[in-house]
Amino acid sequence: QVLLVGSGGGSVQPGGSLRLSCTKSDHGDSSPYMGWFRQAPGKEREAVAGFYTSGGSIYYHNSVKGRFTISRGDGHNTVYLQMNNLKPEDTAMYYCSAAKYSGDFLAEAGYWGQGTQVTVSS
Repeated sequence: QVLLVGSGGGSVQPGGSLRLSCTKSDHGDSSPYMGWFRQAPGKEREAVAGFYTSGGSIYYHNSVKGRFTISRGDGHNTVYLQMNNLKPEDTAMYYCSAAKYSGDFLAEAGYWGQGTQVTVSS
């Protein structure tokens, strides 16, 4: 059983910053690839960022490169998404996800946390 709890959403003005957090309970360490998806109203869900918490290459959606940074806490069960220079088009429900492999993650075949809303508007 893998449980993900995400938090940290909110409302900010364009150019502002937010940090999302996701804590995973995974006794068998069966989901070492963690990251975030988002879904805006009327749009398909898309992967925003992801990585193996043990290290390695990091995936970023092209639209967030240079603005968002994914990182992990001291352990391997908490990840953060630092979002800077937020734009109105970043407005969406953000979901934490974890999977065994990056392919499973990108195929949306992993585990999911509850969403946290991010709203960027002036």
